[in-house]
Amino acid sequence: MPINSERPSVLVIDDEPFNLSLMEGVLGSSYNVLKASDGPQALELAFASPPDLVLVDVMMPGMDGFEVCRRLKESAATMHVPVIFVTAKNEIKDEELGFNMGASDFIHKPISAPIVAARVRTHLKVKFMQDYLRNENSKLLANASEKSAELQQLKDFMWRTTPFSRR
Repeated sequence: MPINSERPSVLVIDDEPFNLSLMEGVLGSSYNVLKASDGPQALELAFASPPDLVLVDVMMPGMDGFEVCRRLKESAATMHVPVIFVTAKNEIKDEELGFNMGASDFIHKPISAPIVAARVRTHLKVKFMQDYLRNENSKLLANASEKSAELQQLKDFMWRTTPFSRR
């Protein structure tokens, strides 16, 4: 999955210890699972070392999952990290709000371990390909900028050294 050999990191955010343990049991054999029991703790972890993917409960005291997602998406360090809501909420308006805030997906409680594992795997594949393309695009832009500067230097040299420029 990732370009390097490290295991991908998944940040799980839920105010219920049972749900944190459950997700660690589902994902722990394949991923480095980071756990947070509230929004502020999760943001601190995410900003200190951005995870590869976030699973967040919507309904939490204090800062809810929507606010966590909003803050992750407005930070340059975490804006490209996929956020999947794991929630008992199943209203269309809640999903619409989540997607508008930048969520990648919704998983409804009670969870199915194979579904969670498949969605995490799929979203991580997409993220790693997007990261790869962003990196390649940056290289191409840097190369194009360098070539453009070289071309401008050549034009300037030719303009100074041609007979027509001596008039």
